[in-house]
Amino acid sequence: MINVARLSINVTIASLLLMTVNAFATEVKAISVSVIEPVIEPITESGIESGIQQCSRTSHYDIYLSGLHTGTMKRTESWQGDEAVVTSESEASILGIGTQYNQRAELFWSDETDEWVTEKFHQLVTGFRARDMKVEFSQDGLSSEVDIDGDKDQYESSHIPLRDVDTLAIQMRQFLLQGRSQFALIRQASDAIEPYQLYVKPAIKTSIAPWGEIKVIPVEQSGAETVTYYFAPDMDFQLVKARYHGFILQGVIEMNAYTTTCEPIVQ
Repeated sequence: MINVARLSINVTIASLLLMTVNAFATEVKAISVSVIEPVIEPITESGIESGIQQCSRTSHYDIYLSGLHTGTMKRTESWQGDEAVVTSESEASILGIGTQYNQRAELFWSDETDEWVTEKFHQLVTGFRARDMKVEFSQDGLSSEVDIDGDKDQYESSHIPLRDVDTLAIQMRQFLLQGRSQFALIRQASDAIEPYQLYVKPAIKTSIAPWGEIKVIPVEQSGAETVTYYFAPDMDFQLVKARYHGFILQGVIEMNAYTTTCEPIVQ
């Protein structure tokens, strides 16, 4: 029998997030693996990506569950200097239940820690695991207050900021731009905080319609749940694919369209 808890698909990720196939997971326990040396050179000397003033990036994804096309997702980043608003919308069929996912996240660049931090996000899910979730974070991101359908809980992290799935994706990209080979992140889930350990692998080539064969950098998430993210250097290091490696089910999101008004990164 399929464990329904493991199918709690946030459909974000099925937002990349997750949207990131991480939504298939319930809780991640980091494990030790061999360290890979950096496979790309840093793009910027300081953390923040240079050149962003006011612009937007919009990505469209297809969602697959065990090889079957189950839905679509649209994700838009609206940038204003060192702040951004990310909206994610997806529709999918999960266990035969039509599910809609909408999220709005606000994030900013922290000069104190040189990283992207979530300020707050609002997530609305109808259908499978329906909920109205509102989360606000402290200035340093180390604590949060979660309101789900009126029920409130608080969470804390000792030193790694808590983030929503969209900010996680943006911070992963930032670490790639800095040439990092491994890093740890924590996601604020609906009823827990989920720690991830991620490792950058050597670049490979893969086929992504409609662009054909492109170079991608795999980033592997290890733990009780395994996810591989694929970022494309020639597309401003955007996430073009994510794969959830489940024992029973395999989940995939794959980009099918991308538009941007942001200046390209000079490599």
